[in-house]
Formats: sequence, C-alpha cells, structure tokens
Amino acid sequence: MTRFELLHLLVGQARSNGFEFRRWYVNKLGLPWQNARQAVETLAAERRYYALLFSHEFASCFWKPGETMTFLVPNQTFTRRMKDGTIGTVSRKAYTRRRTREDAWLYHLKELAAAEEPLRYMRRYLRVEDELEEEPPILVTPTGDDMEEDD
Repeated sequence: MTRFELLHLLVGQARSNGFEFRRWYVNKLGLPWQNARQAVETLAAERRYYALLFSHEFASCFWKPGETMTFLVPNQTFTRRMKDGTIGTVSRKAYTRRRTREDAWLYHLKELAAAEEPLRYMRRYLRVEDELEEEPPILVTPTGDDMEEDD
C-alpha cells in the first residue's frame, strides 16, 4: 500500500466520523483547496502528513470517543518502603489492559508520538480489504452417485 493510499484511507475514516478535511487543509496548511485527491497527494509528497496525524482535530475524529482501547502496560520495576520500614524492589509483569475512554484520541496521540513510524502505527487501526484473506473457492464436481440414470 502506498503512502497516498494509506493517507486517503485515514482521511476517509476520519471524515466518516465528522472530520472536516477541507477546512483543516486550508486553515492549518494555508494552501488553496483544489480537490481532495490533490490535497492528499500534497500531504503524501511533501511529508506534510505529520501535521495531519498529530492534529487534535483529526485524532479526535479518527478515534471516536467511547471506543474500547486495548493497550499493553509494560514491565515495571520500582522501589518502595515496605510495611516493616525497609526499602524493597517491586517488579510487576506486563499485562494487557482494555478500557473505554472519552479521550481515547489523547492516548493514541501519545503513542503515535512515541512510535518510530507513525504511519505504520496508524495502519493498525484501519480495516482494509488486503487484510482479509480470501478463502479458496470450493469446487463442487458431480460424482456418479449423485446422478440418476434416465430410462
């Protein structure tokens, strides 16, 4: 999938959730609007897609409020004062956490900022056709048992 195609799908998903792409493009980038295709091409070609990905307007529309989030809490090791007054080391294992939040987009913006490849992070949240594996067609061939002989 090309950068243009990915950005086109990202903008499309955000627009379906209420993102006004044209208004954002003109106001934030200060470029004249010609059409949506040209706008996405400009974002892809000039690497201006970072302005889109980290925009609060885009993020709040792309990740709808109240959506269930799944994320991994990493291993943690820290020191604390124990009941007997000694300083001890506490180690916690990593675990998966699921929750619903009104500001899920803020969490995703933080994760996006920490990601090495922001577009790859965004790609995980798209439902596209090439993710779906097509099942091979089932070939039905008539056998001699199924056919009746005419007399």
